[in-house]
Amino acid sequence: MARSSEKSYVRFEQYKKEDQLPLIQALIDTDLSEPYSVFTYRYFLNQWPQFSFLAMDGDDCVGCIVCKLEKSANNVLRGYIAMLAVRKDRRKCGLGSELVCTALQRMKESGCEEVVLEAEESNRGALRLYGNLGFIRAKRLEKYYLNGSDAFRLKMTL
Repeated sequence: MARSSEKSYVRFEQYKKEDQLPLIQALIDTDLSEPYSVFTYRYFLNQWPQFSFLAMDGDDCVGCIVCKLEKSANNVLRGYIAMLAVRKDRRKCGLGSELVCTALQRMKESGCEEVVLEAEESNRGALRLYGNLGFIRAKRLEKYYLNGSDAFRLKMTL
């Protein structure tokens, strides 16, 4: 598919059913450095489907975000962005930001007080995207990923 800077063709839909899982899995397995089992996807998608969204261009999934929301140890309602991916030919046109903002809005409507995630230190695009949305680098996590690379824990107060 040709690269398009037009977001008007993309519709955002909440995760609803298991037959959407292969769309999410294919995109994330291609774009993220960590391998995830089907059980990891189901852990998030079956318990918190209302916080996971797909960016669809026709029948093609060109982006997705997978999140959860639960009480933290200090009793704060905390959102967590587990996975975000945008197909390479659809990057740089705001889809990632729009997916994050859609999830953040849903979390805020549900009483979320803060949101956290981890991003690989070498993933400059992700660090820039989250920084532009107001996330701060709260902590460096050494050798966090299976490939031995470090991560930053990013945090935003809503």
